[in-house]
Amino acid sequence: QVQLVESGGGLVQAGGSLRLSCAASGRAFSSYAMGWFRQAPGKERECIAAITWSSSSTYYADSVKGRFTVSRDNAKNTAYLQMNTLKPEDTAVYYCASARYGSISVKAEEYRYWGQGTQVTVSS
Repeated sequence: QVQLVESGGGLVQAGGSLRLSCAASGRAFSSYAMGWFRQAPGKERECIAAITWSSSSTYYADSVKGRFTVSRDNAKNTAYLQMNTLKPEDTAVYYCASARYGSISVKAEEYRYWGQGTQVTVSS
């Protein structure tokens, strides 16, 4: 059984920062790519960042490029999403997910395991 547990969400003012963490257990964390998705009310879940198993490559959606940074520490079985210069439109539930493969994907169906989600609310 694989478990992904997110933490670090909360309420922040526009322009502020948050760091999300995703702690993994029960699987060879270091062998698989990790992704961060978000879902705002009334919108589809979207991939906003992803990182390969080795951290050799990353992906960012245009909406977060230059503001968010994805990273991972395989020794700690943990992935991170550093979010800077937050905007009200970043308000959403954020999910981490473990991919079926080591390479990056932006498709939700190519992620096998999901965290429970953490709420991020950015006030204006």
